[in-house]
Amino acid sequence: MLICTGYGATSPSSPLAPLTFNRRDVGTSDIEIEIMFCGVCHSDLHFARDEWHFTQYPAVPGHEIVGRVKSVGEGVSRYKAGDLVGVGCMVNSCRTCTSCQEGLEQYCAEGLTGQTYGGTDNAINEPSKGGYSDRIVVDENFVLRIPENLDPAAAAPLLCAGITLYSPLRHWGAGPGKKVGIIGLGGLGHMGVKLAHAMGAETALFTTSASKVEDAKKLGASLAILSKDEAQMAEHAESFDLIIDTVSASHDLSPYFNLLKRDATMVQVGAPEHPLPIPVFPLLMRRRNFAGSIIGGIKETQEMLDFCGKHNIAAEIEMISIQKINEAYERMLKSDVKYRFCIDMATLKAG
Repeated sequence: MLICTGYGATSPSSPLAPLTFNRRDVGTSDIEIEIMFCGVCHSDLHFARDEWHFTQYPAVPGHEIVGRVKSVGEGVSRYKAGDLVGVGCMVNSCRTCTSCQEGLEQYCAEGLTGQTYGGTDNAINEPSKGGYSDRIVVDENFVLRIPENLDPAAAAPLLCAGITLYSPLRHWGAGPGKKVGIIGLGGLGHMGVKLAHAMGAETALFTTSASKVEDAKKLGASLAILSKDEAQMAEHAESFDLIIDTVSASHDLSPYFNLLKRDATMVQVGAPEHPLPIPVFPLLMRRRNFAGSIIGGIKETQEMLDFCGKHNIAAEIEMISIQKINEAYERMLKSDVKYRFCIDMATLKAG
């Protein structure tokens, strides 16, 4: 087995700290990646603190991984040493169910057993560990090619935040002639604004903060609507083809349903801790849809990365050292980041 170093938690209440752990040896179809950068997702915090109640410790978060190929197994044909690659939220799936056969591994019938962290590495029968680490070993079928024209640090959040927004935008047909709304301008929301704009949609941001109006317009929104202002909201009644909600806190959905056209859809990608109340009558009266979406399959994630390379799209990041990760978690809880923390994993060598 490979002995790796990283940062992780040893209990729900412990801060992340240096640790060593095992990864499997490089197998026939495996790629060993030296990790350069890892984005910090809110899911990392939920996982480290066992807020989803499935964490096994020690827990190493991180699923927005960019690095260089260090070595490959003898059966690997797609990558070679030195390639710039990425790893997102999945490192395996059953590969045989209908969803996997259709390239929708994120909806694998066996569940997310192949998660980058929190799943199981069957080769060593240990919980999988994420990207807050010096290196990772991944099957080549779950490794993605990063466009060389993108800043690799700013590309890292594309592996979760980027695909989480790209997938519903593509699935529900965002593009020219469509009016698309994004609720919230955080790590997910700012990617939604960039991507919807690049797809050619008329793009609006919904925010509770007047301070984010100008930022939204710089990122590509043609409209920035203060969701607490009833008059502003009323101006856009029944005008949206698609609204994507990125908010992970409890909030009222009713005002947004009323902005949808007949037969239009609102998609939930934020994951609030407590169930959201769903008002039924705004849906019934206009045959509106309320749907959910998570990340994307491997094929679609590569499509997203290629799209971002073509349009020069990456995340807005604040670079941190791994030693600042606990501080970053506390700031993330206060929405004190524009708009995604990214860890320079070279700092791991500083101890």
